[in-house]
Amino acid sequence: MQSTSLAQNTPQDYLDAHNTARSAVGVADISWDDTVQAYAEDYANQRRSDCNLVHSGGSYGENLFWGSSTSYSGIDAVNAWVDEKQYYDHDTNTCASGQTCGHYTQVVWRDSTQLGCARVECDNNAGVFIICSYNPAGNVDGQSPY
Repeated sequence: MQSTSLAQNTPQDYLDAHNTARSAVGVADISWDDTVQAYAEDYANQRRSDCNLVHSGGSYGENLFWGSSTSYSGIDAVNAWVDEKQYYDHDTNTCASGQTCGHYTQVVWRDSTQLGCARVECDNNAGVFIICSYNPAGNVDGQSPY
C-alpha cells in the first residue's frame, strides 16, 4: 500500500475519505464529533505500548488499523477499509467467502452520523495504530449498511 503524507491526519482528512466512500453509495456525509474523537484518542493511547488490533469493547462502532511504518496516515487507514468494498455484495448483504467486509460497511453505515479518529505512533518503532469510532455503531446483524 502506498502511504501518504503525515499531514493527512486532520479531522477533515478523515471526513473527506469517509464521505467520498459514503457519497459513492448515496449515503449522507458523516460529521466530526469531539466526544467521539476523545474516546478514540483515549483508546489509541491505551494501545500505544503494544498496538495490538484489539477492539475497545465500548459503545461506539470501531475500525482499527495497524501499519508497520510511521508513514501511514489516517487516509491510508480509511482507504484500506474502503478497499474491502470489492468483496461486499449489497444485493445479498454478504461478504465474499474468506474475505472481510465489516470495516467497509462501517465506513458507509447510513445510520452512523458522527465520527472521531485518532492515530498514535507505537512504542519501540512498531509502526502506527489508527482508530476511527462511529456513533451510533453500525454493522447491526441482518441490516444493510445502505
